[in-house]
Amino acid sequence: MSVSDKVRLNRLFKQGKCLDVAIDHGIANEPDFLVGLEDIQSVMRNLIAAQPDAIQVNYGQADLLQQAAAPKPALVLRTDVGNAYNAARHREMWAVLHNPEEPILAALQMDAAAVVVNLYQIPDEPGIFRQCVENIGRLRHACDKYAMPLMIEPLVMAAAGQGPAYGSLGDVRQIVPLVRLARELGADIIKADPTENVEDFHRVVEAARCPTLVRGGGKGELRGVLEKSVALMAQGASGMVYGRNVYQHDNPSRVVKALMAIIHQGVSGAEALEIYHQA
Repeated sequence: MSVSDKVRLNRLFKQGKCLDVAIDHGIANEPDFLVGLEDIQSVMRNLIAAQPDAIQVNYGQADLLQQAAAPKPALVLRTDVGNAYNAARHREMWAVLHNPEEPILAALQMDAAAVVVNLYQIPDEPGIFRQCVENIGRLRHACDKYAMPLMIEPLVMAAAGQGPAYGSLGDVRQIVPLVRLARELGADIIKADPTENVEDFHRVVEAARCPTLVRGGGKGELRGVLEKSVALMAQGASGMVYGRNVYQHDNPSRVVKALMAIIHQGVSGAEALEIYHQA
């Protein structure tokens, strides 16, 4: 990793830990994801004030972060769009880069600290898997050229009839090989689903061999989210990338403060919940 890569990573990770709040859900074109994000300008203002380590967003909303005065969170820029998150299944699955010719140009223009891309594994959908691998190849080449850290999001998705359409799975037997593949393809950072058994998550961290952030998924009850976050940190996670588990709660800024205390101060779930109520 070059000195320039490390400079950008240092904007994301404080003493090796990071809370990245994801509000890039508008790119999924799914109404349920937008609950809590209707007024994106207000959401961004409140998150900047709460001061997580990073905010993950798409190009078209990145100006709301980057035009704000310092100090402010680092920018993680989403680079791809697809149809894997819609409630209804599709005849054709696809995932493409916003700009396949210059895949990180927007990230450079917006002074991002890292870019993020998906690696979907969906039963009986080899086409979207191949597209993801091709996307990663283009990104890795551009990231090497311009010293941009690459976050890969390996997602093991459910087969038809197993819960919500395209819901991700916590099967460690499938997550570990896909995370290993992401590392083989050149990930600098891994964003992975938690394992069904939290005590298995260390296997994901070991396969990644790079900073590993936990994906939040759908909104959960706050106490459970905080306690699970503590357990995942104990398994070697470097932090979290939480979206709906921040912005769909009643007070996202307080959730940020509670999570930051877990990640950077090592507080317990009960202590983090108390921070939430007192913030």
